[in-house]
Amino acid sequence: MSMLIHWVTQIIVFILLATIIDLLVPANAMKKYIQFAVGLILILVFLKPVFYLFQIDVKQAIQTNFQQQQNEILKEDVLKNTMEKQKREIESSERAYILQQMAVQLKNLANKEVAKEFHVQITNIDFEFEGGTSQLNDNLYEKLDKVVVYLQETDGGEGNVDAVNEVVIDTQKKETDAPKDTEAIANALQQIWELDDKTLILKWEGGST
Repeated sequence: MSMLIHWVTQIIVFILLATIIDLLVPANAMKKYIQFAVGLILILVFLKPVFYLFQIDVKQAIQTNFQQQQNEILKEDVLKNTMEKQKREIESSERAYILQQMAVQLKNLANKEVAKEFHVQITNIDFEFEGGTSQLNDNLYEKLDKVVVYLQETDGGEGNVDAVNEVVIDTQKKETDAPKDTEAIANALQQIWELDDKTLILKWEGGST
């Protein structure tokens, strides 16, 4: 009730002031601008309760809207992180599948020949790339640094090679300390796979020690 009385009092006082101002201002071009300004202020005074109520609603609306925007931003960040994670997992699966297919193809190309000539078989092939597999793109051969070949003796009697822990054949070097049979296997694999500028690492599994 006191708010209503205060509002009515403001209207009455302002009307009186507006009347006095209108009487004091001389009749010239400025008078109509002053009357226009006074009229706007009077309208604002009349609408003050509405603005007061509206101001409360605006405050609540701003707070609600801000909270909603914050929630939307958080949801977008979570969705973005989830998509990035799924993208990395898909890319990792694709790279693993590509490397697996590469290993299968290389084994199929060489296993028959090395089994016949050296009585060994390729059990597995690993690849090492410059920068790691996370940097792989379509240029796999350019990024390829080392090919690790795991060998195992077969039942071939004569011609079997003695098992060693690891033999590194750098195809860029002409000389090697590898055993004769291992060097021959490495040279054969180098020719079959055309690894002229890559490092070939032979690792033996099983056999005599």
